[in-house]
Amino acid sequence: MSEMKENIPLLPLRGLLVYPSMVLHIDVGRDRSVAALEHAMMNESYIFLTAQKDMRVEAPEKEDLFKIGTLATVKQMLKLPNGTLRILVEGVSRGAIKKYKEESDFTTVTVELSEDLTYKDPETEALMRTLLVYFEKYAKMSKKITEETIESVVDITEPGRLADVIASHLPLKVQEKQEVLAIFNVKKRLDNLIIRLHDEQEILDLEKKINNKVKQAMERTQKEYYLREQMKAIQTELGDRDGKMGEITELRKRIDAVGMPESTRKVALKELDRYEKLPAASAESGVIRNYVEWLVSIPWSEKTTDRIDIVHAEEILNRDHDGLEKVKERILEYLSVRQLTNTLRGPILCLAGPPGVGKTSLARSIAESLDRKFVRVSLGGVRDESEIRGHRRTYVGAMPGRIIQGMKKAGTINPVFLLDEIDKMSNDFRGDPSAAMLEVLDPEQNNTFSDHYIEETYDLSNVLFVATANDLSTIPAPLLDRMEVISIAGYTELEKTMIATNHLAPKQMKEHGLKKAQLVLKEEAIIDIIRYYTREAGVRGLERQIATMCRKVAKIVVSGEKKRVTINVKTLVDLLGKHRYRYGQAEEENQIGVATGLAYTTVGGDTLQIEVSLTPGKGKIQLTGKLGDVMKESAQTALTFVRSLTKRLGVDADFFDQHDLHIHVPEGAVPKDGPSAGITMATAIVSAITNKPIKREVGMTGEITLRGRVLPIGGLKEKSLSAHRAGLTTVILPKDNERDIDDIPEVIREQLTFKLVSQAEEVLELALDGGF
Repeated sequence: MSEMKENIPLLPLRGLLVYPSMVLHIDVGRDRSVAALEHAMMNESYIFLTAQKDMRVEAPEKEDLFKIGTLATVKQMLKLPNGTLRILVEGVSRGAIKKYKEESDFTTVTVELSEDLTYKDPETEALMRTLLVYFEKYAKMSKKITEETIESVVDITEPGRLADVIASHLPLKVQEKQEVLAIFNVKKRLDNLIIRLHDEQEILDLEKKINNKVKQAMERTQKEYYLREQMKAIQTELGDRDGKMGEITELRKRIDAVGMPESTRKVALKELDRYEKLPAASAESGVIRNYVEWLVSIPWSEKTTDRIDIVHAEEILNRDHDGLEKVKERILEYLSVRQLTNTLRGPILCLAGPPGVGKTSLARSIAESLDRKFVRVSLGGVRDESEIRGHRRTYVGAMPGRIIQGMKKAGTINPVFLLDEIDKMSNDFRGDPSAAMLEVLDPEQNNTFSDHYIEETYDLSNVLFVATANDLSTIPAPLLDRMEVISIAGYTELEKTMIATNHLAPKQMKEHGLKKAQLVLKEEAIIDIIRYYTREAGVRGLERQIATMCRKVAKIVVSGEKKRVTINVKTLVDLLGKHRYRYGQAEEENQIGVATGLAYTTVGGDTLQIEVSLTPGKGKIQLTGKLGDVMKESAQTALTFVRSLTKRLGVDADFFDQHDLHIHVPEGAVPKDGPSAGITMATAIVSAITNKPIKREVGMTGEITLRGRVLPIGGLKEKSLSAHRAGLTTVILPKDNERDIDDIPEVIREQLTFKLVSQAEEVLELALDGGF
């Protein structure tokens, strides 16, 4: 049912909308709207309310307004102090604008009104009931609608009015309210509102869930805050002002700052969370704290910049070390390659040589030349695998191994890491530490080194490892294969003199508080100390003798006997006592049955006097001098070879059956072994049989076969140095060792004559006085 009304004053509304049967206060301030209201009040007529499409438009035209609006009566009008009119309007009926008419100061419209039918069929009734059910649920959930409002809505019997009232209570936007207002069909309007209420109910359900989650999170946060404050208060009362929380905060900052890999960082944070939840008195709490402390103490990304300057490195090496030319050359080669590629992984250098030759100090010089941190780990006596890899955290008092401890001490991921005395490791029931070292020293594996305590992989590929050893024979072959061995045989007399003059004497004088004006050490005195008071490959014993001398000089200066002490050959005996060693040739004159052999030991080269004595008997052989199995076999082989020379020796065939043979190597308490004494024993036996003396200035080294062939030996440089120390002038060595002569220092080569032999007869010809 519709009706037309003409000349109805138009009142545009901004941001609101009025439904039929709805009573609402409206503030009116625009001039055209005020004029329209005054016209309606004077003529006691209706007014037509319609919403603006855009509330920001100040002077709306007809295209700015919705055509569907509400016919309303003005129940009350009040003029406010600011000139605005406040009116009370009541919606009468919805209508559609058909025609606009512009008056002088306002607009009138012709409106087609539509009245809702009050007839209710079963479908309408069902829609009304459903709408009421949804509205009641919505009202209870929103808590913005009062009980009185709900009761008044329930009492409405007209379906159209019910829909309009409920729509006015919903939180809809103007556009959405306009859509409801534009539905003239009552059933469709009811159905539309049911859908909207259903959607609103779902939104409220979600809001409720979200609010509950937020509330729970807030409650948990507040609870934690409250408990933390309580804990702080308790800790303050107990005297622990910073408390555990301050420590946890500090550890968390350090975890973020050290630059560890993401996987390790997650583990550290997880352990820190566990630590935070455990009571401070718990035993596990201390274990976890130590673990996290270790994780943040190890360098993960801190790195020093290498100074690749060959000239500077060479200056440092020459400043700190006299001699050792090959070692220096190898280090400079490494630095040169590093400068060209800048990607070379650090090689595993093994400095092998007797004690006191400067292996450890050489590693320090390498670190200084590279501007790297230096860390030293002594492996002497290590017999437990956990010393290298660390203990499992399940053990009481567990801690990381020496590798991780060394990295913590270094503080950077690329230090020079000295593995001192790597040959002194041994194994027992607790594992084999040398097997654990395989991973450390393998460039293909050590980027994922695993310590039992840390458990997370650690990158050692940037570390320059330097190992030292006295005896390579005790190092397992797989471990030795991973290292580049640089042999340091020992020092010549000239090099020792230079070292004592430039390094040892100034160092000991400084340590003993002596000035240059108080002690003058002549070079001849240093040479005498080397010759008569020491017998070594290195300079450690030499330094001890210089220290002894400095102590005695210090006493003389302090007691006032002299202000200046000059040490020469004459005064040296007064300070150090009588000569301890005899310098010069091993024997003062040619001896029968006594041959001088050259031996290689862990403390450098040495000379051995092999004595042979023949006595009437029944052909027995006696070996003394604490010889090892290899030397015993060499003696048997040498004797068998000599027996094959019966005719050349000019003795009867039964000579050996009628004489007992005794082979002795003096210093019987010292174990001796090695495959290089064969020709020395054969020469001594022949000398004893033929009664020909052996030249005292001749030393020899080489193994012998049953056929008299001379086999090559090792350690020629060390043996040559010992021959020089002993005052020998001629060295007999296997022809196959000719290639090793270049390794001997030039100053030694100039003072020794090397005789190369391939058969034992050649040895006898050279060694026996008068020939063979």
